[in-house]
Amino acid sequence: MWNICDDNGNTLAIVIKHDYDKPGISFCTPDDYSQQLAYMHHPAGHVILPHVHNEVKREVLFTKEVLVIKKGHLRCDFYTDDQVYIKSIELFSGDVILLASGGHGFVCLEETQMYEIKQGPYAGEKDKTRFDAVSEDEITIED
Repeated sequence: MWNICDDNGNTLAIVIKHDYDKPGISFCTPDDYSQQLAYMHHPAGHVILPHVHNEVKREVLFTKEVLVIKKGHLRCDFYTDDQVYIKSIELFSGDVILLASGGHGFVCLEETQMYEIKQGPYAGEKDKTRFDAVSEDEITIED
């Protein structure tokens, strides 16, 4: 797992690369995140007991998104809440990213298929503020 942070140490994203592997359950997010993300690796025969989820009222102030890259190659550009570019990373087939804070934009570097998972209900255009992307000559890719 890999945390992408701004210059102040605030987590912008949590990335699980396609080759990450650890037995058991690895929770990637703090308990107070409104979107939770975990990686699970269990042996054959492992049982997860049947369960239901209880009604628990929660307050969600900001949308957190999870993207699962099914196929392709994508660049993710990160910005501060004030829309200042910070850095970029590249994602590939099988990678998972939770977008936790700040701004973000994407460039498909090849044909890309992905899943997006986020909290609802969707508030339409009230959910986001769009702004201009960083210029290509300012891009800094972090490994």
